[in-house]
Amino acid sequence: MTIDSQSPAPEWETTRWFGGPPQTLAGLRGKVVALEVFQLLCPGCVHHGLPQAQRIAQTFDSEQVAVVGLHSVFEHHEAMGPEVLEAFLSENRITFPVGVDTPGDGSLPRTMERYGLQGTPSLLLYRRSGHLERVFFGQVDDLRLGAEIGRLMLLAD
Repeated sequence: MTIDSQSPAPEWETTRWFGGPPQTLAGLRGKVVALEVFQLLCPGCVHHGLPQAQRIAQTFDSEQVAVVGLHSVFEHHEAMGPEVLEAFLSENRITFPVGVDTPGDGSLPRTMERYGLQGTPSLLLYRRSGHLERVFFGQVDDLRLGAEIGRLMLLAD
């Protein structure tokens, strides 16, 4: 997806939410948003992406920074159903809301396809205005990510 600084990013398309009420970019306006896109069978997600998202949620004031997860399954669909995801989130003590990406017409879920994501883990950062600022694929250094979030918190969107 090309980052367009003139208009807010498209909404996430989800079928279900765990750990809280449904989340929308429109509903989160006024906050910096960190969206962790993951699959529960993805080693990079389990060992890096989700723990990092938890650290973001624990480090930053929830009135300023919202952390949201998006379970975006593009392989092994039968092994990653809602019951398995719910148990996984509980066992791993994921404290932020997690939505389930809507299956697409092809192999990719709708939000993943709409955003042109390369895979998981992916971390998307949004400005307070709902504009997509940055997309990271794979591991992101904690210090770099903290600096990016801090910079977004200071922008006057």
